[in-house]
Amino acid sequence: MINQENVVVIKNLNHYFGEGSLRKQILFDINLTLKSGEVVILKGPSGSGKTTLLTLMGGLRSPQSGSLTVLGQELVGTSKNKLVKIRRNIGYIFQAHNLLDCLTARQNVQMSVELHNGLSAQEVKQKSIKMLEAVGLGDRLNYYPKNLSGGQKQRVAIARALVSHPKMVLADEPTASLDSKSGHDVVQLMQQLAKEQGCTILIVTHDNRILDVADRIIELEDGRLINAENYQSTVLA
Repeated sequence: MINQENVVVIKNLNHYFGEGSLRKQILFDINLTLKSGEVVILKGPSGSGKTTLLTLMGGLRSPQSGSLTVLGQELVGTSKNKLVKIRRNIGYIFQAHNLLDCLTARQNVQMSVELHNGLSAQEVKQKSIKMLEAVGLGDRLNYYPKNLSGGQKQRVAIARALVSHPKMVLADEPTASLDSKSGHDVVQLMQQLAKEQGCTILIVTHDNRILDVADRIIELEDGRLINAENYQSTVLA
């Protein structure tokens, strides 16, 4: 049996928004472990805390209490500089894909590679082209986002997230604006490429059409995690 390392370990995590009398608890006593190579889907109704939990795991928001270890680094109480370093090992895919309209598909992907030192301009370009070819956009390298379909834009976003071979990919509602076939194709592509690279994927979604790509399905309800370890068998049985 392959020994999978723990990429994320969360223990007794609580999170609050606001101050004083306006302070509201969003996450309650979260305990969760994500292992390398896993594809995990996080479900739950709107307002249940899914995106908050994802942004905490991704170092986009500072955790307040409990323990949140990502890639061996404790994030509770850590400095902003260390959060930035952690983020360099994580790929992000969002519902709106967040492409820069003034850049071509290749240039959007190159931006992610350029954050990492030690590569020549030619190496950066070639890595970006190779990844876009891997997502089926080899003939769209020089297209601007306005000339791409929704599914193609999301494929560019996937290429951008994976081109630097991150140890973890966090995807927030990546299929929300796509039709059934495009959505499933996009998530299968994420699964395939991430498995090849050996990274962990966490997908936050309401989309029941993509549940079959998951190794494990977990659920948040009112800020509390439900059946975090065994939800797969109860949903897909």
